[in-house]
Amino acid sequence: MKAMMLKSFGGPESFELRDVPKPVPQAGQVLVRVYATSINPLDYQVRRGDYPDLVPLPAITGHDVSGVVEAVGPGVTTFKPGDEVWYTPQIFEGAGSYAEYHVAAESIVGKKPPELSHLEAASLTLVGGTVWEALVVRAALRVGESILVHGGAGGVGHVAIQVAKAMGARVFTTVREANADFARSLGADVIVDYEKEDYVDAILRETADHGVDVVFDTIGGNTLSRSPDVLAQLGRVVSIVDIAQPQNLVQAWGKNASYHFVFTRQNRGKLDELSALIARGQLRPHVGAVYSLADIPLAHARLESPNNGLRGKIAIAVEPSLIP
Repeated sequence: MKAMMLKSFGGPESFELRDVPKPVPQAGQVLVRVYATSINPLDYQVRRGDYPDLVPLPAITGHDVSGVVEAVGPGVTTFKPGDEVWYTPQIFEGAGSYAEYHVAAESIVGKKPPELSHLEAASLTLVGGTVWEALVVRAALRVGESILVHGGAGGVGHVAIQVAKAMGARVFTTVREANADFARSLGADVIVDYEKEDYVDAILRETADHGVDVVFDTIGGNTLSRSPDVLAQLGRVVSIVDIAQPQNLVQAWGKNASYHFVFTRQNRGKLDELSALIARGQLRPHVGAVYSLADIPLAHARLESPNNGLRGKIAIAVEPSLIP
């Protein structure tokens, strides 16, 4: 099979398309023909060497799968050949999804929502699971509460807006002016153009100095350190970004705030919950660009570019017929 192999840590040129043996499902595993995968910030973090002790080289990386079951190992009862499935491979445990085939434990695989194409489904597994973990499990966002989603036009942010609205929250988000209509179409109630206005001033004005109940941080750095400034009393901050340097969060102490740092865990339950939202028309991932398996280096380079013009996710059409 063809696979995009990470041969060394570094830039996008560190990838090489190779022929490698097709995996064989063992007991409790399914073999999936990968139709689509996608690109996440985690992918380029792995590629550049942020987790060298967890990724033995050479490695097949990638963290999203949408495809069709090719074969099942002994003991598998949930799936059969021909079933359409989606899932996130176990992170830092075995081969990833930048390949024509992938094997996974039956327990982490879900049935692909029929409402989504393979490109859409592959754009949601990791980010959708992350958002569910962040907003439902950690922040415990409740009906009638308010939330600020940083980076609402991005791969994670645009999903967070939709999930928060489905949970009955009032949603604030920060985007560039060019993405305001996009964020509004997702359900955002208040749009803050962070290039023209300080988001802290905007949120306090819009909430009459009360602040928001939850901040969902997808950016880190200064954005994370200033999040307590917009929190209501007993507010919660959930971040999915590594902390590269120590943060002074003394402002959070005065708000009796709680902080949660999320590294998503794989399970079928989250996928099933997301499927229910999709079936009700409350969630739809946005595919902003599509690349082929061979063009994964170009996709990485684009996602890393600060002014990439993207909305939503970059999908990878592993199955050539899916390339637009």
